[in-house]
Amino acid sequence: MSKELAIVVLNWNGIKHLKTYIPSVIAFSGDSRIILADNASDDESVAYIKTNYPNIEIVQNTENGGFAKGYNDALKKVDATYYCLLNSDVEVTEDWTNSPIEILRSNKNVAICQPKIKSYLNREYFEYAGAAGGFIDQLGYPFCRGRLFNSLEKDNGQYDDEYEIFWASGACMFIKSAVYHELNGFDANYFAHMEEIDLCWRAKNKGYTIKYTGNSTVYHLGGGTLSSISPRKTFLNFRNSLLTLYKNEPKASKHSVIFKRMVLDGVAALKFLLEGKPKHFLSVLKAHNSYYKLKRKYKHVSLIAQPYPGNRYSGLIIVEHFLKGKKVFNQLKKGFSFSRN
Repeated sequence: MSKELAIVVLNWNGIKHLKTYIPSVIAFSGDSRIILADNASDDESVAYIKTNYPNIEIVQNTENGGFAKGYNDALKKVDATYYCLLNSDVEVTEDWTNSPIEILRSNKNVAICQPKIKSYLNREYFEYAGAAGGFIDQLGYPFCRGRLFNSLEKDNGQYDDEYEIFWASGACMFIKSAVYHELNGFDANYFAHMEEIDLCWRAKNKGYTIKYTGNSTVYHLGGGTLSSISPRKTFLNFRNSLLTLYKNEPKASKHSVIFKRMVLDGVAALKFLLEGKPKHFLSVLKAHNSYYKLKRKYKHVSLIAQPYPGNRYSGLIIVEHFLKGKKVFNQLKKGFSFSRN
């Protein structure tokens, strides 16, 4: 098998997903190495792969460290030029690796590449986690080409291009292994959610570029580990958003941006309470408390005067979407610009 590309599927008690999605990875990945990185599952996942797919390599982590630590632990043991980090609930298509690898191979400065990510259940539409490439606005709110908050676009070929983006989805991310290790991988304190945005932002702060390619398509189920209604997911998203800003926001704007985000977090928490979701309300409060405790570990980062990275949206996505009613990415270009290096 080729050592150029290692497709690494992180798994935790996901035998159902492995049975459904691994066949497409086997069928359409050529001679690339396929590796199951198992996060100390206690179901029959590992036994199932060993029995049915003996050519798949297995790296067994000693604990379930979540998405971030799980990949960090596994990739220390994987020697390849490029990694593809692939969720266990992703169906791939013919020639899906070709375009991302060619972009990484032919561009010295491009460190990360994401394919088009569409919905496995509603296949004409983009999927929430990545769609056609990610961005953040000036307050750090993430959104995608093809997805503004919960508004998903139908794929009409409008993003069949190669495009510089701000962040690539962890659901299917191609990355140069040297860059992954230069960045010390994901931040294990995140456990899960937002860690790919932090990784991409750190890459951009080092001068690397991140690309999207519409010449490769995968289909993502989504919500395979934590559902969208999970208070745990609410906690991780709110806490990790603040951590990401604290670690990466330029020094001159850091405290102002974080203060504004925390005020808006308070509004979101109140909304949860009024909607009869007290567990989510408490999750936001716990997220802020955890953020204050964790940020002490990053004191050295707060002193770094990071540059304002390219391709960051200069507007406020919450204003554009919720107040002005903009539902598709291309509407944001009217009257707004993308700051570039």
